[in-house]
Amino acid sequence: MANNNNTKNLNVPNLRFPEFSGEWKKCTIGELAIKVGSGVTPRGGESVYKMDGHSFVRSQNVGLGHLILDDIAFIDEETHLRQKNTELKLEDVLLNITGASIGRSALVNEQVVGGNVNQHVCIIRTKENLISSFLCNFLLSNYGQRQIDSFQAGGNRQGLNFEQIKSIKIAIPSTKEQTKVAKLLQLIEERIATQSKIIEDLKLLKKTMSQNILSLKIRFKDEEGNVFSSWKLRKLSDVLIIQGGYAFKSSLFNQGTNKVIRIGDILPIIKLSNFSGIYSSETPNEKYIVRKNDFVMALSGATFGKVGKIEDKGIAYINQRVATFRTKQCLEFFYQLVQINNFKNYISSIPTASAQPNISNDDIGNYKSYIPDVMEQTKIAGFLSTIDKKIETERAILDAYAKQKQYLLANLFI
Repeated sequence: MANNNNTKNLNVPNLRFPEFSGEWKKCTIGELAIKVGSGVTPRGGESVYKMDGHSFVRSQNVGLGHLILDDIAFIDEETHLRQKNTELKLEDVLLNITGASIGRSALVNEQVVGGNVNQHVCIIRTKENLISSFLCNFLLSNYGQRQIDSFQAGGNRQGLNFEQIKSIKIAIPSTKEQTKVAKLLQLIEERIATQSKIIEDLKLLKKTMSQNILSLKIRFKDEEGNVFSSWKLRKLSDVLIIQGGYAFKSSLFNQGTNKVIRIGDILPIIKLSNFSGIYSSETPNEKYIVRKNDFVMALSGATFGKVGKIEDKGIAYINQRVATFRTKQCLEFFYQLVQINNFKNYISSIPTASAQPNISNDDIGNYKSYIPDVMEQTKIAGFLSTIDKKIETERAILDAYAKQKQYLLANLFI
Protein backbone atom coordinates (compact mmCIF):
# COMPACT_ATOMS: atom_id res chain seq x y z
CA MET A 1 0.00 0.00 0.00
CA ALA A 2 1.42 3.39 -1.03
CA ASN A 3 1.83 6.38 1.24
CA ASN A 4 0.50 9.61 -0.30
CA ASN A 5 2.02 12.09 2.15
CA ASN A 6 3.69 13.92 -0.75
CA THR A 7 0.36 14.58 -2.48
CA LYS A 8 -1.43 16.40 0.33
CA ASN A 9 -2.73 19.07 -2.04
CA LEU A 10 -4.53 16.44 -4.11
CA ASN A 11 -7.91 14.97 -3.26
CA VAL A 12 -6.50 11.55 -2.32
CA PRO A 13 -6.17 9.64 1.00
CA ASN A 14 -2.95 9.23 2.99
CA LEU A 15 -2.81 5.51 2.15
CA ARG A 16 -3.67 4.05 -1.20
CA PHE A 17 -3.21 0.84 -3.18
CA PRO A 18 -0.32 1.48 -5.63
CA GLU A 19 -2.21 0.38 -8.76
CA PHE A 20 -4.66 3.28 -8.49
CA SER A 21 -4.12 6.94 -9.37
CA GLY A 22 -6.11 10.09 -10.01
CA GLU A 23 -8.08 12.24 -7.60
CA TRP A 24 -11.23 11.13 -5.83
CA LYS A 25 -14.54 12.73 -6.73
CA LYS A 26 -16.27 14.90 -4.10
CA CYS A 27 -19.96 14.11 -3.66
CA THR A 28 -22.70 13.97 -1.04
CA ILE A 29 -24.54 10.89 0.14
CA GLY A 30 -27.74 12.36 -1.26
CA GLU A 31 -26.21 12.38 -4.76
CA LEU A 32 -25.14 8.75 -4.45
CA ALA A 33 -28.16 7.19 -2.73
CA ILE A 34 -31.50 5.99 -4.06
CA LYS A 35 -32.98 5.64 -0.57
CA VAL A 36 -32.42 7.39 2.78
CA GLY A 37 -35.11 6.59 5.31
CA SER A 38 -36.04 4.71 8.48
CA GLY A 39 -38.95 2.70 9.83
CA VAL A 40 -41.28 2.83 12.82
CA THR A 41 -41.79 0.76 15.93
CA PRO A 42 -44.97 -1.32 15.50
CA ARG A 43 -47.98 -0.25 17.54
CA GLY A 44 -47.76 -2.14 20.81
CA GLY A 45 -43.97 -2.05 20.94
CA GLU A 46 -42.26 -5.15 22.28
CA SER A 47 -45.58 -6.85 22.93
CA VAL A 48 -45.97 -7.51 19.18
CA TYR A 49 -42.52 -9.07 18.74
CA LYS A 50 -42.52 -12.75 17.77
CA MET A 51 -40.18 -15.71 18.20
CA ASP A 52 -39.70 -15.88 14.42
CA GLY A 53 -40.83 -14.17 11.25
CA HIS A 54 -39.28 -11.08 9.65
CA SER A 55 -36.19 -9.69 11.40
CA PHE A 56 -36.79 -6.33 13.06
CA VAL A 57 -33.52 -4.40 13.38
CA ARG A 58 -33.20 -1.93 16.25
CA SER A 59 -30.32 0.37 17.17
CA GLN A 60 -28.82 -2.19 19.57
CA ASN A 61 -28.44 -4.56 16.62
CA VAL A 62 -26.19 -2.16 14.70
CA GLY A 63 -22.54 -2.37 15.76
CA LEU A 64 -19.35 -0.76 14.53
CA GLY A 65 -19.18 -2.37 11.11
CA HIS A 66 -21.14 -5.52 12.02
CA LEU A 67 -24.60 -6.58 13.11
CA ILE A 68 -25.25 -7.74 16.68
CA LEU A 69 -28.02 -10.31 16.39
CA ASP A 70 -28.05 -11.96 19.83
CA ASP A 71 -31.34 -10.28 20.73
CA ILE A 72 -32.82 -9.67 17.30
CA ALA A 73 -36.61 -9.18 17.38
CA PHE A 74 -39.10 -10.53 14.85
CA ILE A 75 -42.43 -9.29 13.49
CA ASP A 76 -45.18 -11.19 11.72
CA GLU A 77 -46.12 -10.98 8.03
CA GLU A 78 -49.00 -8.58 8.59
CA THR A 79 -46.82 -6.08 10.48
CA HIS A 80 -44.08 -6.47 7.87
CA LEU A 81 -46.46 -5.68 5.02
CA ARG A 82 -47.53 -2.46 6.75
CA GLN A 83 -43.85 -1.41 6.66
CA LYS A 84 -43.05 -2.73 3.20
CA ASN A 85 -41.20 0.46 2.27
CA THR A 86 -38.56 -0.31 4.90
CA GLU A 87 -37.92 -3.89 3.77
CA LEU A 88 -34.20 -4.59 3.93
CA LYS A 89 -32.19 -5.60 0.89
CA LEU A 90 -28.81 -7.30 0.91
CA GLU A 91 -25.96 -4.85 1.63
CA ASP A 92 -28.17 -1.92 2.52
CA VAL A 93 -26.22 0.39 4.81
CA LEU A 94 -27.75 0.77 8.28
CA LEU A 95 -26.93 3.87 10.32
CA ASN A 96 -28.05 4.58 13.88
CA ILE A 97 -29.55 8.08 13.93
CA THR A 98 -30.59 8.63 17.56
CA GLY A 99 -29.37 7.99 21.09
CA ALA A 100 -26.03 7.02 22.55
CA SER A 101 -25.18 4.70 19.63
CA ILE A 102 -25.69 7.38 16.96
CA GLY A 103 -23.19 6.98 14.12
CA ARG A 104 -22.79 3.21 14.37
CA SER A 105 -23.08 1.60 10.96
CA ALA A 106 -23.33 -1.93 9.53
CA LEU A 107 -24.39 -3.76 6.38
CA VAL A 108 -27.50 -5.86 5.92
CA ASN A 109 -26.55 -9.54 5.64
CA GLU A 110 -28.43 -12.72 4.70
CA GLN A 111 -29.73 -13.13 8.26
CA VAL A 112 -31.84 -9.95 8.18
CA VAL A 113 -32.67 -9.60 4.47
CA GLY A 114 -36.41 -9.12 4.10
CA GLY A 115 -36.68 -7.65 7.57
CA ASN A 116 -37.43 -4.11 8.69
CA VAL A 117 -35.98 -1.36 10.89
CA ASN A 118 -37.42 0.91 13.54
CA GLN A 119 -37.31 4.71 13.61
CA HIS A 120 -33.86 4.80 15.23
CA VAL A 121 -32.12 3.10 12.28
CA CYS A 122 -31.71 4.67 8.86
CA ILE A 123 -31.48 2.64 5.65
CA ILE A 124 -29.11 4.03 3.00
CA ARG A 125 -29.38 2.26 -0.34
CA THR A 126 -26.68 3.31 -2.80
CA LYS A 127 -26.47 3.82 -6.53
CA GLU A 128 -24.10 1.69 -8.62
CA ASN A 129 -21.23 4.19 -8.39
CA LEU A 130 -21.03 3.90 -4.58
CA ILE A 131 -20.17 0.50 -3.11
CA SER A 132 -22.26 0.07 0.05
CA SER A 133 -19.44 -1.49 2.08
CA PHE A 134 -17.21 1.48 1.19
CA LEU A 135 -19.91 3.87 2.44
CA CYS A 136 -20.40 1.86 5.65
CA ASN A 137 -16.71 2.12 6.49
CA PHE A 138 -16.58 5.78 5.49
CA LEU A 139 -19.34 6.53 7.99
CA LEU A 140 -17.23 4.84 10.70
CA SER A 141 -14.08 6.72 9.70
CA ASN A 142 -12.84 9.94 11.28
CA TYR A 143 -14.24 11.87 8.32
CA GLY A 144 -17.73 10.40 8.58
CA GLN A 145 -17.89 10.61 12.38
CA ARG A 146 -16.75 14.24 12.42
CA GLN A 147 -19.59 15.22 10.10
CA ILE A 148 -22.10 13.27 12.17
CA ASP A 149 -20.80 15.04 15.29
CA SER A 150 -21.06 18.42 13.58
CA PHE A 151 -24.83 18.04 13.26
CA GLN A 152 -25.25 17.63 17.02
CA ALA A 153 -25.82 20.78 19.07
CA GLY A 154 -22.84 21.36 21.35
CA GLY A 155 -21.41 17.95 20.48
CA ASN A 156 -24.33 16.25 22.25
CA ARG A 157 -25.17 13.31 19.98
CA GLN A 158 -28.97 13.53 19.97
CA GLY A 159 -30.19 12.70 16.48
CA LEU A 160 -29.77 12.93 12.71
CA ASN A 161 -32.48 13.75 10.19
CA PHE A 162 -32.55 12.48 6.63
CA GLU A 163 -31.55 15.82 5.08
CA GLN A 164 -28.45 15.94 7.28
CA ILE A 165 -27.52 12.41 6.24
CA LYS A 166 -27.96 13.29 2.57
CA SER A 167 -25.72 16.33 3.02
CA ILE A 168 -22.76 14.32 4.38
CA LYS A 169 -19.78 14.89 2.07
CA ILE A 170 -17.91 11.86 0.78
CA ALA A 171 -15.06 11.54 -1.71
CA ILE A 172 -15.09 8.41 -3.87
CA PRO A 173 -12.64 6.73 -6.25
CA SER A 174 -13.59 4.20 -8.94
CA THR A 175 -15.84 1.32 -7.87
CA LYS A 176 -12.87 -1.02 -8.36
CA GLU A 177 -10.80 0.94 -5.82
CA GLN A 178 -13.77 1.27 -3.49
CA THR A 179 -14.21 -2.50 -3.55
CA LYS A 180 -10.55 -3.13 -2.74
CA VAL A 181 -10.62 -0.71 0.20
CA ALA A 182 -13.83 -2.26 1.51
CA LYS A 183 -12.51 -5.83 1.16
CA LEU A 184 -9.37 -4.99 3.14
CA LEU A 185 -11.45 -3.57 5.97
CA GLN A 186 -13.85 -6.52 5.76
CA LEU A 187 -10.96 -8.96 6.21
CA ILE A 188 -9.85 -7.13 9.34
CA GLU A 189 -13.44 -7.01 10.65
CA GLU A 190 -13.75 -10.77 10.07
CA ARG A 191 -10.49 -11.34 11.94
CA ILE A 192 -11.77 -9.18 14.80
CA ALA A 193 -14.96 -11.26 14.89
CA THR A 194 -12.94 -14.51 14.92
CA GLN A 195 -10.71 -13.17 17.68
CA SER A 196 -13.74 -12.12 19.72
CA LYS A 197 -15.18 -15.65 19.32
CA ILE A 198 -11.89 -17.16 20.53
CA ILE A 199 -12.09 -15.01 23.65
CA GLU A 200 -15.76 -15.85 24.29
CA ASP A 201 -15.01 -19.57 23.92
CA LEU A 202 -12.12 -19.31 26.38
CA LYS A 203 -14.31 -17.43 28.86
CA LEU A 204 -16.97 -20.14 28.57
CA LEU A 205 -14.30 -22.82 29.09
CA LYS A 206 -13.02 -20.98 32.16
CA LYS A 207 -16.54 -20.57 33.56
CA THR A 208 -17.41 -24.24 33.04
CA MET A 209 -14.12 -25.59 34.38
CA SER A 210 -14.04 -23.35 37.45
CA GLN A 211 -17.66 -24.16 38.29
CA ASN A 212 -17.00 -27.91 37.98
CA ILE A 213 -13.72 -27.80 39.91
CA LEU A 214 -15.00 -25.64 42.75
CA SER A 215 -18.18 -27.70 43.10
CA LEU A 216 -16.07 -30.91 43.35
CA LYS A 217 -17.18 -32.38 40.01
CA ILE A 218 -13.53 -32.40 38.91
CA ARG A 219 -10.73 -33.36 41.31
CA PHE A 220 -6.98 -32.87 41.11
CA LYS A 221 -4.31 -35.42 42.00
CA ASP A 222 -1.03 -35.08 43.87
CA GLU A 223 2.42 -35.93 42.51
CA GLU A 224 1.90 -39.61 43.27
CA GLY A 225 -1.37 -39.75 41.33
CA ASN A 226 -3.66 -39.81 44.34
CA VAL A 227 -6.73 -37.62 44.67
CA PHE A 228 -6.16 -34.94 47.28
CA SER A 229 -7.85 -35.33 50.66
CA SER A 230 -11.46 -34.22 51.19
CA TRP A 231 -12.44 -30.56 51.11
CA LYS A 232 -13.76 -28.96 54.29
CA LEU A 233 -16.82 -26.69 54.50
CA ARG A 234 -15.64 -23.35 55.88
CA LYS A 235 -16.58 -19.69 56.01
CA LEU A 236 -14.45 -17.33 53.96
CA SER A 237 -13.78 -15.36 57.15
CA ASP A 238 -11.97 -18.48 58.48
CA VAL A 239 -9.34 -18.33 55.73
CA LEU A 240 -9.42 -14.73 54.46
CA ILE A 241 -8.80 -11.32 55.95
CA ILE A 242 -11.32 -9.11 54.16
CA GLN A 243 -10.26 -5.47 54.26
CA GLY A 244 -12.66 -2.67 53.36
CA GLY A 245 -11.40 0.63 52.01
CA TYR A 246 -10.77 4.08 53.41
CA ALA A 247 -13.33 6.90 53.40
CA PHE A 248 -11.37 9.46 51.41
CA LYS A 249 -12.51 13.07 51.56
CA SER A 250 -13.90 14.06 48.19
CA SER A 251 -12.52 17.58 48.62
CA LEU A 252 -8.99 16.16 48.46
CA PHE A 253 -9.47 14.20 45.24
CA ASN A 254 -7.59 15.16 42.07
CA GLN A 255 -4.63 16.42 44.03
CA GLY A 256 -1.62 14.72 45.57
CA THR A 257 0.05 11.55 44.30
CA ASN A 258 -1.82 8.72 46.04
CA LYS A 259 -3.81 6.56 43.60
CA VAL A 260 -7.28 5.56 44.76
CA ILE A 261 -9.23 2.60 43.32
CA ARG A 262 -12.99 3.10 43.23
CA ILE A 263 -15.70 0.69 42.08
CA GLY A 264 -15.69 2.20 38.58
CA ASP A 265 -11.98 1.45 38.23
CA ILE A 266 -12.38 -2.30 38.72
CA LEU A 267 -11.50 -4.16 35.52
CA PRO A 268 -10.45 -7.83 35.25
CA ILE A 269 -6.86 -6.59 35.07
CA ILE A 270 -5.95 -3.30 36.79
CA LYS A 271 -2.69 -1.81 35.53
CA LEU A 272 -1.40 0.70 38.03
CA SER A 273 1.25 1.96 35.61
CA ASN A 274 -1.42 3.51 33.39
CA PHE A 275 -4.09 3.84 36.07
CA SER A 276 -6.54 6.64 35.33
CA GLY A 277 -8.41 6.71 38.63
CA ILE A 278 -8.49 9.59 41.09
CA TYR A 279 -5.60 10.92 43.17
CA SER A 280 -5.70 12.17 46.73
CA SER A 281 -3.36 14.05 49.02
CA GLU A 282 -4.49 11.85 51.92
CA THR A 283 -2.18 9.01 53.01
CA PRO A 284 -4.18 6.45 55.01
CA ASN A 285 -2.93 3.49 57.02
CA GLU A 286 -1.04 0.81 55.05
CA LYS A 287 -3.86 -1.70 55.54
CA TYR A 288 -5.75 0.11 52.77
CA ILE A 289 -2.94 -0.41 50.24
CA VAL A 290 -3.10 -2.92 47.38
CA ARG A 291 -0.10 -4.19 45.44
CA LYS A 292 0.74 -6.52 42.57
CA ASN A 293 -1.25 -9.81 42.59
CA ASP A 294 -3.77 -8.51 45.16
CA PHE A 295 -7.37 -8.60 44.05
CA VAL A 296 -10.22 -6.24 44.83
CA MET A 297 -14.02 -6.41 44.74
CA ALA A 298 -16.72 -3.78 44.27
CA LEU A 299 -19.09 -3.77 47.25
CA SER A 300 -21.89 -1.71 45.67
CA GLY A 301 -23.09 0.08 42.57
CA ALA A 302 -23.31 -1.01 38.95
CA THR A 303 -20.11 -3.08 39.23
CA PHE A 304 -21.30 -4.82 42.42
CA GLY A 305 -19.42 -8.11 43.00
CA LYS A 306 -16.96 -7.48 40.18
CA VAL A 307 -13.37 -8.49 40.91
CA GLY A 308 -10.10 -7.24 39.46
CA LYS A 309 -6.48 -8.20 39.91
CA ILE A 310 -3.58 -5.76 40.30
CA GLU A 311 -1.23 -6.72 37.49
CA ASP A 312 1.92 -4.62 37.79
CA LYS A 313 4.20 -2.99 40.34
CA GLY A 314 3.19 0.05 42.33
CA ILE A 315 0.70 0.73 45.07
CA ALA A 316 -2.79 2.15 45.32
CA TYR A 317 -5.36 2.68 48.04
CA ILE A 318 -8.95 1.39 48.01
CA ASN A 319 -11.93 3.53 48.95
CA GLN A 320 -14.75 2.50 51.26
CA ARG A 321 -16.83 0.83 48.53
CA VAL A 322 -14.03 -1.57 47.59
CA ALA A 323 -12.63 -4.56 49.48
CA THR A 324 -9.38 -6.46 49.17
CA PHE A 325 -8.43 -9.92 50.45
CA ARG A 326 -5.40 -11.36 52.21
CA THR A 327 -4.58 -14.90 53.31
CA LYS A 328 -1.71 -17.16 54.34
CA GLN A 329 -3.12 -19.73 51.93
CA CYS A 330 -3.27 -19.46 48.12
CA LEU A 331 -4.80 -16.07 47.31
CA GLU A 332 -5.20 -16.94 43.63
CA PHE A 333 -7.52 -19.82 44.57
CA PHE A 334 -9.88 -17.47 46.39
CA TYR A 335 -9.71 -15.01 43.49
CA GLN A 336 -11.13 -17.81 41.33
CA LEU A 337 -13.63 -18.90 44.00
CA VAL A 338 -15.42 -15.53 44.19
CA GLN A 339 -16.01 -15.53 40.43
CA ILE A 340 -18.15 -18.67 40.23
CA ASN A 341 -21.94 -18.61 40.08
CA ASN A 342 -22.35 -20.05 43.60
CA PHE A 343 -20.70 -17.01 45.16
CA LYS A 344 -22.35 -14.52 42.79
CA ASN A 345 -25.79 -15.97 43.54
CA TYR A 346 -25.07 -15.76 47.26
CA ILE A 347 -24.15 -12.05 47.29
CA SER A 348 -27.02 -11.20 44.93
CA SER A 349 -29.48 -12.72 47.41
CA ILE A 350 -28.34 -10.55 50.34
CA PRO A 351 -31.09 -8.04 51.27
CA THR A 352 -30.16 -4.37 51.06
CA ALA A 353 -31.87 -1.22 52.28
CA SER A 354 -30.57 0.89 49.37
CA ALA A 355 -31.83 1.02 45.82
CA GLN A 356 -28.56 -0.44 44.53
CA PRO A 357 -27.04 -3.78 45.60
CA ASN A 358 -24.69 -3.41 48.53
CA ILE A 359 -22.66 -5.91 50.55
CA SER A 360 -20.35 -5.67 53.55
CA ASN A 361 -17.11 -7.40 54.51
CA ASP A 362 -19.11 -9.54 56.93
CA ASP A 363 -21.48 -10.62 54.14
CA ILE A 364 -18.52 -11.89 52.13
CA GLY A 365 -16.96 -13.52 55.16
CA ASN A 366 -20.17 -15.43 55.96
CA TYR A 367 -20.13 -17.23 52.61
CA LYS A 368 -19.58 -20.96 53.09
CA SER A 369 -17.69 -23.09 50.61
CA TYR A 370 -15.80 -26.34 50.52
CA ILE A 371 -12.09 -25.50 50.68
CA PRO A 372 -9.20 -27.88 49.84
CA ASP A 373 -5.78 -27.86 51.47
CA VAL A 374 -3.14 -25.41 50.26
CA MET A 375 -1.45 -27.85 47.86
CA GLU A 376 -4.66 -28.51 45.96
CA GLN A 377 -5.57 -24.81 46.12
CA THR A 378 -2.28 -24.07 44.37
CA LYS A 379 -2.88 -26.66 41.64
CA ILE A 380 -6.40 -25.40 40.97
CA ALA A 381 -5.29 -21.77 40.93
CA GLY A 382 -2.44 -22.55 38.53
CA PHE A 383 -4.76 -24.34 36.12
CA LEU A 384 -7.43 -21.63 36.07
CA SER A 385 -4.95 -18.76 35.97
CA THR A 386 -3.39 -20.35 32.86
CA ILE A 387 -6.74 -19.93 31.11
CA ASP A 388 -6.91 -16.33 32.40
CA LYS A 389 -3.48 -15.60 30.93
CA LYS A 390 -4.52 -17.10 27.61
CA ILE A 391 -7.61 -14.88 27.58
CA GLU A 392 -5.47 -11.80 28.25
CA THR A 393 -3.08 -12.77 25.45
CA GLU A 394 -5.99 -13.12 23.02
CA ARG A 395 -7.42 -9.79 24.21
CA ALA A 396 -4.10 -8.10 23.43
CA ILE A 397 -4.27 -9.54 19.90
CA LEU A 398 -7.86 -8.28 19.57
CA ASP A 399 -6.77 -4.80 20.70
CA ALA A 400 -4.01 -4.82 18.08
CA TYR A 401 -6.49 -5.67 15.31
CA ALA A 402 -8.87 -2.98 16.55
CA LYS A 403 -6.07 -0.39 16.49
CA GLN A 404 -5.08 -1.50 13.00
CA LYS A 405 -8.66 -1.03 11.83
CA GLN A 406 -8.82 2.45 13.39
CA TYR A 407 -5.56 3.40 11.68
CA LEU A 408 -6.88 2.31 8.31
CA LEU A 409 -10.20 4.07 8.84
CA ALA A 410 -8.25 7.25 9.55
CA ASN A 411 -6.00 6.96 6.49
CA LEU A 412 -7.93 5.21 3.71
CA PHE A 413 -10.64 7.87 3.39
CA ILE A 414 -10.83 11.62 2.85
